[in-house]
Amino acid sequence: MVHPCGLLTRREEPVPLKSISVTLSICEFVAGVSATLNYENEEKVPLEAFFVFPMDEDSAVYSFEAMVDGKKIMAELQDKMKAHTNYENAISQGHQAFLLEEDRCSRDVFCCNVGNLHPGCKVALTLKYVQELPLEADGALRYVLPAILNPRYCLSGWSEDSCLNMKTPVVPLEDLPYTLSVVATISSQHGIERIQSNCPLSPIEYHGDDKTSAQVSLADGHKFDRDVELLVYYSEVHTPSVAVEMGKPKTDSDCLMGDPSAMVSFYPNIPEAQPPITCGEFVFLMDCSGSMQGPMSKQDKSQLRIEAAKETLILLLKSLPIGCYFNIYGFGSSYEAFFPNSVKYNQHTMEEALRRVNLMQADLGGTEILRPLKTIYGASSIPGHPLQLFVFTDGEVIDSFSVIKEVRSNSLRHRCFSFGIGEGASTSLIKGIARVAGGTSEFITGKERMQSKVLRALKRSLQPVVEDVSLSWDLPQGLSAKMLSPEQTVIFRGQRLIVYAQLTGMMPPAEATGEVCLKYTLQGKSFENKVTFSLQPKLDANLTIHRLAAKSFLQTKDMGFRETPANDKKDVLKVSLECGVISSHTAFIAINKDLNKPVQRPLVRRAIPRPILMSTPVVMSSYNRSGKTQALGQKLKKKCRPPEEISPEMETARSSSNRTNLETRNTVFGNEHLVQLISLQKANGSWDLNEGLAVVLGMSLEDVLAALPLKASGKSLSVVQNVDSSSWATVLAVLWLHTYNKDLQYEWELLERKAVAWIRFHAGSIMHVLVKAAVAFLKSSVDPTMFAF
Repeated sequence: MVHPCGLLTRREEPVPLKSISVTLSICEFVAGVSATLNYENEEKVPLEAFFVFPMDEDSAVYSFEAMVDGKKIMAELQDKMKAHTNYENAISQGHQAFLLEEDRCSRDVFCCNVGNLHPGCKVALTLKYVQELPLEADGALRYVLPAILNPRYCLSGWSEDSCLNMKTPVVPLEDLPYTLSVVATISSQHGIERIQSNCPLSPIEYHGDDKTSAQVSLADGHKFDRDVELLVYYSEVHTPSVAVEMGKPKTDSDCLMGDPSAMVSFYPNIPEAQPPITCGEFVFLMDCSGSMQGPMSKQDKSQLRIEAAKETLILLLKSLPIGCYFNIYGFGSSYEAFFPNSVKYNQHTMEEALRRVNLMQADLGGTEILRPLKTIYGASSIPGHPLQLFVFTDGEVIDSFSVIKEVRSNSLRHRCFSFGIGEGASTSLIKGIARVAGGTSEFITGKERMQSKVLRALKRSLQPVVEDVSLSWDLPQGLSAKMLSPEQTVIFRGQRLIVYAQLTGMMPPAEATGEVCLKYTLQGKSFENKVTFSLQPKLDANLTIHRLAAKSFLQTKDMGFRETPANDKKDVLKVSLECGVISSHTAFIAINKDLNKPVQRPLVRRAIPRPILMSTPVVMSSYNRSGKTQALGQKLKKKCRPPEEISPEMETARSSSNRTNLETRNTVFGNEHLVQLISLQKANGSWDLNEGLAVVLGMSLEDVLAALPLKASGKSLSVVQNVDSSSWATVLAVLWLHTYNKDLQYEWELLERKAVAWIRFHAGSIMHVLVKAAVAFLKSSVDPTMFAF
C-alpha cells in the first residue's frame, strides 16, 4: 500500500501550504504588514491550490508577488473580470498563475489561488498591506492579525460567487497542517510604555534610551485558536499631528498618487455635556443564532457568547434614562421583538424586558440580520426621540455589503453602534454598519468585558450631537488642500479623528509651515482645534499615506461587486487601479510564463484547510477544473436549532413570580454582589430598602433600618423628618458602588447618575445628612462630596 507523502487533510490529501510568516512594522498609529505564504507540491501531479483567509476590513492591500525558483514575479492589479479571464487563459496555456482577490460579498475575506503548481515546485507568495490602528479607551493602539474565519450563514438560494461558498476543508485545531510566525517592530517618537498580547510572545526587546522602538515575536506553536492581537501603549497618544508624504514621481496630474498627501490626526477635547440628553429611541438588535451558543474564545472557562450578551443587555436596560423609548429584537433565521413597537421606559416596561432577556437563548437558527433591520427602519419615527440602534452579533453573515447598504440608506434618521462578539466576527460587517450610520464599532474577544465597551457606546449616544463640523486649511499662496476623506459629520468625545487630503499646487521652501483647523459646535458653543505642521514632504517608498487615503476613499464608494452603483464603480476602479489598492472590483494576478508545459489533464484542486473553532457542520469537497463539485457532508454553515438545555437554576427562575430573583439567578456576572445590586435598582434610579439590598451590603435588614439618621426632639430621638427608606437605601447603594466596585465604574456610571439625580430630587436639604450617616455606617473612605451637594 502506498501512503501519500507530506502534510495531509482529513481526507488524507497532501496540503501544499506549509507555513505563513508575517513581518509587522508599527510606526506611531500605522501598521505595515508583509505576509508570506509558502507552498510546496509534494504530490506527483500538478495542482491548483486555493486558500480562503480573513483580513481586517481596514487593510489596504497594495502589493502581491510570487517567488518561484529564485525568480520574483510582481503581480498586476486588474479589473476583476479581466484578471479571472487572464488567470484561466494562463493555466490553459501551461503557465503558472497566481490570483489574489477580495471576496465579492465581504471586504474582510480574501482568496489566494495558485494555479499549475507542478510536482516538487516551491512557491512563496507575499502580500503587503497598511492600515490605521484603532485607539482603545485605555490609550492602547490595537493591532489584530485575523486567524479565525468562522463559517458564515448563507441565505437559501444565494448565488455561489462568493469564495466563502467554496467547500473548504475544516479541521480540528490540533490537525492544522501549516504554521504561523509573526515578527513585529514597533516605533514611536514618544516612547513605548508596554506591549501586551492575547498570545504567548518571545521576550520583548526595547531599544533607545526612551524606549522609542521595540521588537517582539509570536512564540512558536500558535494553534490558530484565536486572532493574534497586540496592544501597544505609547507614552503619549493624544498629540495632534500632520504627516505630509511625497507623491509618486512621473505620475499624471489628475492621479491621487502624483501630488503630496497629508494625514491629519485630531484628538478633539470635546467637553462632556451636563446634563446628557434623556430623549431617544434605543433599539437593541441581539443575535440569537445558533453560533451565539459558542464560547467567546477557546481560552479556559470562556463565557458563552449569548450569556455575555444577555448580561450586557441587563446593564443597558438599567442604564437607560427615564423618558426615553426602547425595544429589543432577537434575530436568527427568524426574528422576534419584545414589544410590537418601541415603548416608553418605565418600571413596568423595564421589568417585562428583563424577564424576556433572561429567557433568551441561541436558538433562532441562522444569522439573517437584514429582515429585522428593514422592520426597524420601517417603523414610524417617534417625534423628539432620534433612533439609536445597537447591534450585537458574532458577524457570521456572508453578504455584509447588502446589510451595510440597508443601514446606509437609513443613515440620516439614526446612528448605529455595533459590537462584534467572539473570535472571527466579521470586521466588514461590524465596522461597515457603524461607519455609514455615524456610530462606533467595538470587538469583544477572549476575557474582555463586553459591559464596559457597550456602556461607553451608550454614553456616546446620550451626548448631544456635535454640529457644524468643518476643516479649514491655512497654506502658502499657490498651494491648496483637496479633501480625500468623506465629509466628517460625527465626532464623539474621546475619539480620534483621522482625515486625508491631497496638497496641490506649488510646494513652498522646506522651512514653510501650514495650519489646519477643526471647528465644531456643541450645545450652541463653538470649539476649534489647530495644528501647525511642516510642509516639507517625506519620502516613503511604500507610499503609506497615499495608500491609506485611497482605502479611505474606497470604503465610502465600494459597496461590493453587486451593490456598487455604476457611477461609484467607475470611481472605485479608477482609484483602485491608479493607487494599486485592491477593491471588490479588482484583483491581483501574476503569471510565470517561463513555465510553459501544456496541461495534459484537469488540474487536481486542493483546498487549504482552515481551523474549526466551534461545533459547526463540517464540509469537505473535491474539485476538478471542469467545475464539477462533489460535496461531502452538510452544507457549510447551515445553522440548526440546538436542543434546549435548561439548568435547574433557570427552571427555578422561569417559574418564579419574583422578577428580581429571576434577573439574578439566570445571570452570572464576574461580581455576584454587583449584579445583584444592579438587578435591584428601579427604572427611576432608586433602590427599595429590602432584604436583597441588605445581603449586598453584608448587613441584616434590621441593622440597616436601625441606622436611619436620627435627630434630637426634646428628650427623645426620632427619624429625620421627610426621609423615606428608599432615599436611605439609594444613598447606601451608591456609596457601596464607589467603595467596593470603583474599578468597574465605567459600567455602572450611568445608572449611578440616575440614582444621584433621584436622591437630589427626593432627599433635598437632608441629602448631606444621609450621606454622612451612610459613610459612617459602611465605614467607607469615599469622599462625600462626590454627591455634589
